Amino acid sequence: MKLYIGSDHGGYNLKQKIKEVFTPMGYEFEDVGTDSTESCDYPVFASKLCEKVLAEPDGKGILVCGTGIGMSIAANKFKGIRASHCTDTFAARMTREHNNSNVLCLGERITGQDLAIDIVEIWLKTPFSNGERHLRRLDEIKAIEDRQSDK
Repeated sequence: MKLYIGSDHGGYNLKQKIKEVFTPMGYEFEDVGTDSTESCDYPVFASKLCEKVLAEPDGKGILVCGTGIGMSIAANKFKGIRASHCTDTFAARMTREHNNSNVLCLGERITGQDLAIDIVEIWLKTPFSNGERHLRRLDEIKAIEDRQSDK
C-alpha cells in the first residue's frame, strides 16, 4: 500500500521512525518533506500531502508535527480531506471505522513513539464500516464543504 507522509521539524524524528517500522511490512511511502529538524512551517507540508492524497481515489497520508494539532487544522482546510488527530488507539480505530479518515495526524512531542506506532498500525488496518449512518454523516460533511466552496 502506498502512503504519503510528511512532517515539519517538530515531527521529523517520528516520521522517520514510522517509515522505518512500516516499510518492511510492505508499505511504500512517498515523503513530501521536511528533510531535517531545522525549523519550517507545517502548512507547507500539510498542503503538499493533501494535494497528493486527493489526487488518488483511495489516497491516504500521515502528517506529524510537534502536537499534531497544527497539521490537523491545516489538512482539514482541503475539501475531501478528513484528517484526524489521534492520541490513542481507540480514536485511531474509530476515525477509520466511522469517519473514513484519509489523513492521520500525530504529535511527536505529546505521543510516545511506541504508542504512535500502535496508532498508525490500527489506523492502517481498520477498514471503514460503510454503515448507513456513517455514510449519511460523511454525505453531510461533503454538503458542508460544497456550501463553503459556493461562497
